[in-house]
Amino acid sequence: MMMDPDSLPNGGPAFPCDPFIASKPGHESVAKRLAEGMTLRDYFASAAVQGMYANPERKGTCVDAAERAYEVADAMLRARATS
Repeated sequence: MMMDPDSLPNGGPAFPCDPFIASKPGHESVAKRLAEGMTLRDYFASAAVQGMYANPERKGTCVDAAERAYEVADAMLRARATS
């Protein structure tokens, strides 16, 4: 069973950038979003789902694949935390 996303550390940003480099006057909120980037959990899930869809024998729905991808991502975050 997949964990509640709000109760699991998301690994932080996968591709953070310096908000001062990304910002221009009047665009601070955009710079903040850019600096945060996608979460490591989302990045792990995207890699997992790509692998699933690379298999021509894959079975199940898109929802099944998404749920399984986040299960894999959660397992990767747990393994990362213990190593």
